[in-house]
Amino acid sequence: MRAVIQRVSEARVIVEKKIQSQIGPGLLILLGIEDTDGAEDIEWLSGKIVRLRIFNDDEGVMNRSVGEVNGDILVVSQFTLHASTKKGNRPSYIRAAKPETAIPLYKIFLKQIEKETGKPVSAGIFGAMMEVSLVNDGPVTILIDTKDKE
Repeated sequence: MRAVIQRVSEARVIVEKKIQSQIGPGLLILLGIEDTDGAEDIEWLSGKIVRLRIFNDDEGVMNRSVGEVNGDILVVSQFTLHASTKKGNRPSYIRAAKPETAIPLYKIFLKQIEKETGKPVSAGIFGAMMEVSLVNDGPVTILIDTKDKE
């Protein structure tokens, strides 16, 4: 699993000209799922994300997690995070999981984030053409890959 985590002051997803989801201050998570991903990846990644200390404390130091600031979370599936550009100029998405694998893992990921934060999680629509807009706060953007576990 690969995630791009962005600290935002607001974010929204529009599908077919209608707002699907929107949040205030918190995290926008773009999530890419591979065929080899499973429950262990979900557990590790969700835990890492909700415990990331990337929100400012009273001294202006990034020392608080999304839960500590009562932040919102919006998760958007994005198979293009697994693009390979090694050959030619047209990306290959062969590493991205097919919908029959990815959709159940995406849903489990959403439930795991909700369980760990104790708050509802907003989401895009898997496989839909979405317009994602955000105001990146900081800017703070972090890439995490469960295969690297950095």
